[in-house]
Amino acid sequence: MASFTKVKANNKQGYKWICVKDGPPDPATGNRKQIARRGDTKKEAEERVDAAIKKLKETKHDEKLIKSLKFEKVASDWLKTYSRGKRKKSTIRIREKEIKILNRYIAKAGIAEITPRKHQEILNDLFDKGYAKSTIEGVHVTAGMIYKYAIKEKYRDDNPCVGAEIPEREVTVDDIENASIENDYLTRGELSEFLDTVLKHGKDEDKEIFFLLAFTGMRPGELCALWESVLNFKENKIKIIRTMYNPDNNMRKYELTPPKTKGSIREIVVEPEIMDMLKAHVRSMTKLKMKARLVEEDICEDNFVFCRPNGYPYIQKTLINRMNRLLNKTTITKEATPHIFRHTHVSMLAEAGVDLPTIMKRVGHDDMDTTLKIYLHVTEKMQQNASLKVQTTYNDLLHMIEAK
Repeated sequence: MASFTKVKANNKQGYKWICVKDGPPDPATGNRKQIARRGDTKKEAEERVDAAIKKLKETKHDEKLIKSLKFEKVASDWLKTYSRGKRKKSTIRIREKEIKILNRYIAKAGIAEITPRKHQEILNDLFDKGYAKSTIEGVHVTAGMIYKYAIKEKYRDDNPCVGAEIPEREVTVDDIENASIENDYLTRGELSEFLDTVLKHGKDEDKEIFFLLAFTGMRPGELCALWESVLNFKENKIKIIRTMYNPDNNMRKYELTPPKTKGSIREIVVEPEIMDMLKAHVRSMTKLKMKARLVEEDICEDNFVFCRPNGYPYIQKTLINRMNRLLNKTTITKEATPHIFRHTHVSMLAEAGVDLPTIMKRVGHDDMDTTLKIYLHVTEKMQQNASLKVQTTYNDLLHMIEAK
């Protein structure tokens, strides 16, 4: 039933009609909310009320509520739902950072008011401020997921991310010259120099850590998460089934999670020399941990391969600090982190004649583009070297061409 009230107004006739009807019940309380609209006539007022009630039934949201709904609230609601899916904490952490970037621009903007132009302005501004392309793409993707959520919830009708352009810097001649793929891995000479420095100047466990990284290609987080139980000394194999998650760089606040992808769960055959080294290391650490139990109150019961005497594992930050210390004692000028050994291992396998599918399986199906570039670069150099070897070996026969 509709009720009408006549009120004064600044129009030609001097009055308007207010129509009031019951809207749909609130799904949580069951209470009905009265919807009121004005019109110059009773008919016009009632039509407006009916239109508002129809939209409310379709969207389940009051128009006034939608107009007051800010981007930051919708983004927060989306993240709560997104976080409940099968996603790594590190991925959720990245999404949180990307939302913080978006909030700097549109936190208080109405969710229904954000336009494609505004979204493009955000991307352009991030580009102008020197953000990496990967960061800009991440912000764009996260925004798109938030707007899809808003469309699903009937907060808006379209996705302002559609059709947006990711700004890109023009590649210069200097960029091409400086972007050598050899910067992504250590050459045989650089690896030899670094490992020699490890043997001469390394601290306890440096030898085991860096030789293992170089000869397995495992990720630093995978190395930190190794338990003694995954080492098969009888068959010289290592199972890689977990990685270390430690965003706060606190040895006690670590979390063990599955590796990056399903393909990252793997078992690899390792050189006997490396496994013998690890066997001796495990025996040594077992003795140290037994001594620590006599004096330490806080003991970690997980059997990590690389850890402090109290049993708590090393974190990725520890590996970075140790590597930087050793690099300073070498002539290597590349900006290298422990992750470079992953790419270095790819180059070692390629140089040894291992085929690409086998390499991809061994390193865990990651860094496809980089792995392929390194593989092609190394094999191309091998082909060039093969030609030079033929030229040197059969130089006398080649000179026969000139003689005739």
